[in-house]
Amino acid sequence: MYIVHVHIYVKPEFVEEFKTISTENARSSVQESGIARFDLIQQVDDPTRFELIEVYRTEADPAKHKETSHYNKWRELAEPMLAEPRSRTVYENIFPADFGW
Repeated sequence: MYIVHVHIYVKPEFVEEFKTISTENARSSVQESGIARFDLIQQVDDPTRFELIEVYRTEADPAKHKETSHYNKWRELAEPMLAEPRSRTVYENIFPADFGW
Protein backbone atom coordinates (compact mmCIF):
# COMPACT_ATOMS: atom_id res chain seq x y z
CA MET A 1 0.00 0.00 0.00
CA TYR A 2 1.05 3.56 -0.69
CA ILE A 3 -0.50 5.90 1.89
CA VAL A 4 -0.67 9.67 1.55
CA HIS A 5 -1.88 12.13 4.18
CA VAL A 6 -2.77 15.46 2.59
CA HIS A 7 -2.74 18.34 5.09
CA ILE A 8 -5.19 21.11 4.22
CA TYR A 9 -5.85 24.53 5.80
CA VAL A 10 -9.04 26.17 4.52
CA LYS A 11 -10.08 29.82 4.80
CA PRO A 12 -12.82 30.00 7.48
CA GLU A 13 -15.47 31.32 5.11
CA PHE A 14 -15.09 28.23 2.88
CA VAL A 15 -15.23 25.42 5.47
CA GLU A 16 -18.72 24.17 4.62
CA GLU A 17 -18.25 24.47 0.87
CA PHE A 18 -14.90 22.68 1.13
CA LYS A 19 -16.53 19.82 3.03
CA THR A 20 -19.18 19.49 0.33
CA ILE A 21 -16.80 19.37 -2.64
CA SER A 22 -14.31 17.16 -0.80
CA THR A 23 -16.98 14.65 0.17
CA GLU A 24 -18.09 14.49 -3.46
CA ASN A 25 -14.48 13.90 -4.55
CA ALA A 26 -14.00 11.21 -1.89
CA ARG A 27 -17.18 9.37 -2.98
CA SER A 28 -15.90 9.26 -6.56
CA SER A 29 -12.34 8.39 -5.52
CA VAL A 30 -13.29 5.23 -3.62
CA GLN A 31 -14.76 3.91 -6.87
CA GLU A 32 -11.28 3.85 -8.44
CA SER A 33 -9.74 0.38 -8.57
CA GLY A 34 -6.37 1.69 -7.35
CA ILE A 35 -7.76 3.22 -4.17
CA ALA A 36 -8.29 1.07 -1.07
CA ARG A 37 -9.47 3.96 1.16
CA PHE A 38 -10.05 7.66 0.77
CA ASP A 39 -10.95 9.40 4.04
CA LEU A 40 -11.78 13.03 4.71
CA ILE A 41 -11.36 14.13 8.33
CA GLN A 42 -11.69 17.50 10.04
CA GLN A 43 -9.70 18.68 13.07
CA VAL A 44 -11.92 19.08 16.15
CA ASP A 45 -10.18 22.05 17.78
CA ASP A 46 -9.61 23.90 14.49
CA PRO A 47 -12.37 23.23 11.93
CA THR A 48 -10.36 24.95 9.19
CA ARG A 49 -7.86 22.04 9.23
CA PHE A 50 -8.53 18.88 7.24
CA GLU A 51 -6.71 15.70 6.29
CA LEU A 52 -7.24 13.49 3.31
CA ILE A 53 -6.05 9.99 4.06
CA GLU A 54 -5.52 8.31 0.72
CA VAL A 55 -4.59 4.63 0.61
CA TYR A 56 -3.46 3.51 -2.82
CA ARG A 57 -2.78 -0.06 -3.89
CA THR A 58 0.47 0.84 -5.72
CA GLU A 59 2.85 3.80 -6.04
CA ALA A 60 1.51 4.37 -9.58
CA ASP A 61 -2.09 4.83 -8.47
CA PRO A 62 -1.81 8.44 -7.17
CA ALA A 63 -0.81 9.58 -10.66
CA LYS A 64 -3.80 7.76 -12.13
CA HIS A 65 -6.05 9.42 -9.55
CA LYS A 66 -4.76 12.84 -10.58
CA GLU A 67 -5.88 12.15 -14.15
CA THR A 68 -9.55 11.69 -13.19
CA SER A 69 -12.16 14.33 -13.91
CA HIS A 70 -13.44 14.30 -10.31
CA TYR A 71 -9.97 15.04 -8.91
CA ASN A 72 -9.37 17.85 -11.39
CA LYS A 73 -12.79 19.36 -10.65
CA TRP A 74 -12.04 19.19 -6.91
CA ARG A 75 -8.58 20.74 -7.33
CA GLU A 76 -9.93 23.60 -9.41
CA LEU A 77 -12.70 24.37 -6.91
CA ALA A 78 -10.65 23.77 -3.76
CA GLU A 79 -7.48 25.73 -4.49
CA PRO A 80 -9.07 29.21 -4.09
CA MET A 81 -10.48 28.07 -0.73
CA LEU A 82 -7.10 27.23 0.77
CA ALA A 83 -5.37 29.47 3.29
CA GLU A 84 -2.02 27.95 2.29
CA PRO A 85 -0.83 25.36 -0.22
CA ARG A 86 -1.60 21.72 0.55
CA SER A 87 1.21 19.59 1.91
CA ARG A 88 1.53 15.85 2.13
CA THR A 89 3.27 13.08 3.97
CA VAL A 90 3.78 9.62 2.48
CA TYR A 91 3.62 6.46 4.61
CA GLU A 92 4.07 2.75 4.13
CA ASN A 93 1.76 0.16 5.58
CA ILE A 94 2.75 -1.86 8.64
CA PHE A 95 -0.49 -3.33 10.01
CA PRO A 96 -2.87 -4.72 8.95
CA ALA A 97 -1.13 -6.47 6.09
CA ASP A 98 -1.97 -5.17 2.63
CA PHE A 99 -4.46 -7.98 2.02
CA GLY A 100 -6.39 -6.65 5.07
CA TRP A 101 -7.39 -3.55 3.14
